[in-house]
Amino acid sequence: MSTAPRAGAAPLGDEDPASLGALDLARALRAGLVSVADHTEAVLALAAARGPRVGAFAHLARELSRRQAREADAALAEGDVRPLLGVPLPIKDLASVAGLPFEAGSAVMRGTVAEQTDGVAEDLLAAGTVTIGKTTVPEFGFPCYTEPAISAPARTPWDLRRTAGGSSGGAAAAVASGIVPIAHGTDGGGSVRIPAACCGVVGLKTSRGLVSPGPLGTEGPGLVADGILARSVRDIAAGLDAIVHVRPGDAFPLAARPGSYVTACDDAGASRTLRIAVLTEPLNIDTEIHPAALRAVERARETLVAHGHAVETIGAPFTPEQWRAFMPIWTVGAASIPLPPEAEEHLMPLTRWLREQGRRYDARDLARAQAGMQTVARRAGEAFAPYDVVLTPSLSGPPAYPEQLQLADPAADFDAQCAFTPWTSTWNMTGRAAISVPVHRERFDGVELPLGVHLGAVRAGDEALLLALAAQLEAADPWPRIILPPGPDEDR
Repeated sequence: MSTAPRAGAAPLGDEDPASLGALDLARALRAGLVSVADHTEAVLALAAARGPRVGAFAHLARELSRRQAREADAALAEGDVRPLLGVPLPIKDLASVAGLPFEAGSAVMRGTVAEQTDGVAEDLLAAGTVTIGKTTVPEFGFPCYTEPAISAPARTPWDLRRTAGGSSGGAAAAVASGIVPIAHGTDGGGSVRIPAACCGVVGLKTSRGLVSPGPLGTEGPGLVADGILARSVRDIAAGLDAIVHVRPGDAFPLAARPGSYVTACDDAGASRTLRIAVLTEPLNIDTEIHPAALRAVERARETLVAHGHAVETIGAPFTPEQWRAFMPIWTVGAASIPLPPEAEEHLMPLTRWLREQGRRYDARDLARAQAGMQTVARRAGEAFAPYDVVLTPSLSGPPAYPEQLQLADPAADFDAQCAFTPWTSTWNMTGRAAISVPVHRERFDGVELPLGVHLGAVRAGDEALLLALAAQLEAADPWPRIILPPGPDEDR
């Protein structure tokens, strides 16, 4: 289906619709400069050609996407103005969509087709987005890298030898490689922000309770939150507008701010003087921080000071030993995944190890771990209370080579992940929002790579403040897009 441009629409000229951000693309679709059906075909072709190179997709949803595109074109013809109507937005393969494969990166889930749709996916579908596919995840989303048992590993388009991070690695790779402008992710310890940093895009983890896990899911200890990855801050805000939802029975309901989060990007809240704490000491393990990660923080600090914010350095509010107290929560969660005994031998080594560790704990251990996590969150809350935002590196260094993280010894593997991601999990414990912003780049082994900074909220529900501050960084010091060279199956 092709459409004629609507009256008053500025022509696209030579600009490829695939190069547009989510909101700009939505405007082009509303103006009739390109049809959703035509653009969807182009995106599906990109996903088929480019996706395997970066390990972006576990599954493509061609039939569903084409049906969604036809429906979106019809809705646009009727004057529908939903902000993301017709925009391609894939869903992470830890969320179910009825009728689509749901394999969670695991060989033991191979062939599973979802019978129901998770609430966050329902909201994304209701926003009129085009699913394109399910993005790649590591087994059950546990590690901070994306090396699935049953599909291609996710790689950063900046250097195809290096990890895209995890567990939303496929989502970040799909956005960074230019297949889609925006994607869904989930974050239980940094799983949106880590891949965003590896891939040079923006990644937001929402506050606990702002996006409901219902009606099918439950909160558990409250570590996991849904999030959005995109190339620009405003596109992140548009995605957030689509998924914010409190449902009956939520354990931690948190009301959204009035109005759109997109308008919050220009909110005067970030133009007042904010108190920003800079924290570069690792929180979860004693490890070295690469000087380039520290230079990224310094670059962001200089921009924030130039905008009039008060920035000061603070120390770590708790020790790595105190952080480790919460480990039984993580491992018991792995052990509680309902799998038949015969499935154990088909799990990946890290998953097996986590489950074995989890089975060693009893109810008293779990209660102590819950208290330990709350103690860490309280120490962090007390230390951060005088400030509005905490600035850290997103990662301890550049995107890692997979062999630096996925180790034969699962215990060493876990420690290597901690050393790579010393800060992100603290905001899962506190339940506050956090965003990774790709402010810096340096050359490593002859290749330019992105380095992100992490802005962590101090108070619940401060997404609007984070978005406004990230938008200030973007406007003052914009980041480039990576241009992935065409592969053999793409037009040159």
